Amino acid sequence: MSSYVTLSNGLKAPLVGLGLWKIPTDTAADQVYNAIKLGYRLFDGAADYGNEVQVGEGIKRAIGEGIVKREDLIVVSKLWNTFHSPSNVKIALDKTLKDLNLEYLDLYYIHFPIATKFIPIEEKYPPAFGDPNAPFEFEDAPIIDTWRALEKEVDAGRIKSLGISNFPGALIQDLLRHKLSHRPVALQIEHHPYLVQPRLIEYAKRENLQVVAYSSFGPQSFVELNHPKVEKVPKLFDHDVIKSIASKHNKETSQILLRWATQRGLAVIPKSSNKDRLLQNLHVEDFDLSEDDIKQISDLDIGLRFNDPWDWKNSGIPTFI
Repeated sequence: MSSYVTLSNGLKAPLVGLGLWKIPTDTAADQVYNAIKLGYRLFDGAADYGNEVQVGEGIKRAIGEGIVKREDLIVVSKLWNTFHSPSNVKIALDKTLKDLNLEYLDLYYIHFPIATKFIPIEEKYPPAFGDPNAPFEFEDAPIIDTWRALEKEVDAGRIKSLGISNFPGALIQDLLRHKLSHRPVALQIEHHPYLVQPRLIEYAKRENLQVVAYSSFGPQSFVELNHPKVEKVPKLFDHDVIKSIASKHNKETSQILLRWATQRGLAVIPKSSNKDRLLQNLHVEDFDLSEDDIKQISDLDIGLRFNDPWDWKNSGIPTFI
């Protein structure tokens, strides 16, 4: 099993969890169940991923068989952009808890600092982006108003911890300027050797935010989406620098990429449907990279962001500019 980190509110969370993005509904229940059997204890999901019903089935099966207790697991979800208005936060959380068949979440992120027009669950769910041919429509829902609604759900015991995802430093600072009843405990960001974001990580650590890296394998995470930026760079699994370091440590390239993050104190949430790869991803703390290894990997940084709202349907949403 992964080692644990203690978040600023006292919650203990594994440094390595299972990411649930792009796991198909026809395999999600089995993958979650099998991952629990292998030792995974954190599951990072979202309403937008469209598989929360099946994720809940996998969790229920593992608990029912006595493999784990509910309190052994860290179950994570995210508030989608269309539910930012305070009156809609409860609607989104109700749906997620019902789908997962759980009474509470351990960690609930604001998925993006973007408030788009509310779409009723009856019209479209999972929420995604609405009409793919229509321009984005936004709602006047400041982040602090969304946060206040989330704090009420923490007070009600339906959420244990709050987090923020895809927030740039200026918006984090703006949120923290408010007198918060419940501060964010984690910041989830795209993070891989092509997008290191050292200043954002330094600032997050200063504010006691546990940084959680997604898309740790860089372009590999976006191949099946036919992302236009994928072909601009070598796959990290095939990169000469990563391969050389992997050979030196007798490890897989995927393990080198994950250890590069965890050794620097970042949590990771890699995804795999392969049992051997799941175990490899989970066991990335039995070796250490040298300072030179870490520097070589970090020096691959070219500021290449794959998950950029500016590119969504040519929206021009200025999250990271």
